[in-house]
Parts: sequence; C-alpha cells; structure tokens
Amino acid sequence: MKFAIITHVQHIKNDNQYFGYAPYIREMNIWLQYVDEVIVVAPLVDKELNPIHEKYNHLGVSFHQVKEFDITSIANIFKTITRLPKIITQVYKAMSQADHIHLRCPGNMGLIGAMVQILFPKKPKTAKYAGNWDPKAKQPFTYKLQRWILSNTFLTKNMQVLVYGDWDNQTKNIKPFFTATYSESDKKAIQPKTLEEYIVFLFVGTLSKGKQPLFAIQLVEKLYQQGKKVRLNLYGDGILRPTLETYIEENNLQDIVVLRGNQSKETVLISYQTSHFLILPSKSEGWPKVVAEAMFWACVPIVSKVSCVPYMLNHGERGIQLEDQLETDVSQVMCLLNDQLLYQKMALEGQNWSRQFTTDKFEEEIKKLL
Repeated sequence: MKFAIITHVQHIKNDNQYFGYAPYIREMNIWLQYVDEVIVVAPLVDKELNPIHEKYNHLGVSFHQVKEFDITSIANIFKTITRLPKIITQVYKAMSQADHIHLRCPGNMGLIGAMVQILFPKKPKTAKYAGNWDPKAKQPFTYKLQRWILSNTFLTKNMQVLVYGDWDNQTKNIKPFFTATYSESDKKAIQPKTLEEYIVFLFVGTLSKGKQPLFAIQLVEKLYQQGKKVRLNLYGDGILRPTLETYIEENNLQDIVVLRGNQSKETVLISYQTSHFLILPSKSEGWPKVVAEAMFWACVPIVSKVSCVPYMLNHGERGIQLEDQLETDVSQVMCLLNDQLLYQKMALEGQNWSRQFTTDKFEEEIKKLL
C-alpha cells in the first residue's frame, strides 16, 4: 500500500531521515507499520533537532516539500496566492499516486488536502482532526470550513474522520476516536501519593498564550501564599518563556517554580510518576494527550473545560475543571488539598480510565481503518 500524508507539521531533514514533532511522529509510526510506501507532503525547515523531535521509522519515505503559508497579513496573503498553485499541484500528485490518503487537520495543509481530496471520491481516505470538534466552539473560519468539507457526504466520499469526543448530529464520515502514549506493558503499579509533604505540580506544553502557562504559575503562587508547600515544574518552550522568567524573578518564585524547557519523553514520564497534579489551563485542545498521560500515572489533572476534557474527567470525578477564574480555581484546588482521601480516589479513578487507552488498542483500531 502507498500511503500519502498531507500535513502542516514542520519537518527537519537530518542524515537523510525526516524528523518532526514527537507526538505526531510516534502516532504516525503506528500507522506506517501497515504500509509499504509513504509519501509525506509537508513543510521542511532548517532547525536544530531537540528532544521533542523524533523520526519516521520507515524505510520507504518519499518527502515532498511545500512552502509554509498563512493569511495573517496582506503581505502574507499575496505570498500565499503565489505559492498555492505549486502546493495544490504537489498535493494532487501525491494523492493520485497513493492507495490511501491521510489528512492531518486542522491546519493550512489540512484545508488544501480537504479540498483536493474531493477529486478522489473512490480512494479510501482518513483524516485525523486533532483539534476541538465541539460544534459550539469558537474557531477560525478555516477550521470550520475544513470541518464542513470533511463532514459533507456529498463532497467527501470514502472518508473516515477521526475526532475526539462523541458529538450529536454527525454524518457517517465522522468517527469518535482517541489517541494513546503507553502500552499494556507500561501498566506498572504506582504507590498512592500523599499530600503530607511537598505537593508537586506539573505543566507540560508549549509556553504560548493559548496554553496559559502564566495562569498555572499564578495558581501555584496563590497556594504558596496560603501556606501550602508546593512546587511547579514547567516542561516545554515557547515565545512566552522570557515573560515567565521575568514574572518568576520579580515575584521571587525561583524556589517553587522551575522552567525546565523541552525534555525527553523519559524525563517527562518520571515527572508524571512523581507529581501530584498536572495543570493545563489551555484555551483550546483536541484530545489533550498530556492529560491522559498524567492520569495514566495517577497524577490528577487540573484542566480547562474545553473540547472533550469534561468527558475525560467525567465532569469533575477524575480531576478539577478550571473555571478560568483564579480565585475560584484556587479555592477548588485548596479543597482537594485538604481532603487526601478524595484526592487518592480521583487519582485512582483517573488511572483506571486512562489505562483503557493503550497503544496496543490504538494499533488494533488503526489496522481496522487501513
């Protein structure tokens, strides 16, 4: 089988191998176990590799580079117009050569792919919609357009769109799905964590406005001011790092808040296992992998009520749902910190739920799709 991937994910070439954002690559490597040849249509950038990058584990990868584009300014709109004909041609060529077409959405390349795939009604297709599929969510027009095209059974045929959450009034194209990080063999016992000594909080994600890492810092800061022995480790990097460093220094938080940058999967795994709470005050998510990963290791999530998060937390049974109001959310966390039995119950229920979704189960579902 010749498998074509259309994606906006940036790739880096190193020693004739192609690297990308590790969670995406790890997932695609599961798909690629069942295909003979791979065509990747994606941007190629000149960057240094770091621990958040991994490579495709497939010998038959043919990479078709496209220029990145956006429509965030007048200048970029004109630049995009000049680039689109070549990009569309490359996507069409890859799809015409493929036996199976796979789109990664939402994103600029996902939108191009969603439009071009209409010309191939007989070819089997899948689309992974990694964003928020909630019909009521406020989203950019281009995201809504991708959703509409993919859902439309007149325009889009022979397609299975994998979405996070089970939403009402969907077409036959839409298939509720999940993602996974750990295997059955990873299900190792975790000793119950207590709240008697230092309480360790964890943030994993890009240091960007959308992920709201400053909110996570301020929440832990408030708990510290109320007499709790707390620590916060932030894993990830991004544009807000200088802002966060300044805030930590100006508020003398160096002893309780540490920016650890991008780290390997193994390092983050140890942090899940040894932390009490994960904080993710994100404004938008699809299936937030870090939440399921934390729960797998009995680390209780404190998360915004976006996308399918209420389903993952069973509406507060398996973690705390943030209201995005600092004082209110601090009160929620304080109540749980003062009730160790409830904390351990949440941790255990979260662990039991998350451990349903293993890479073994994910692989079985992917085999069915292919």
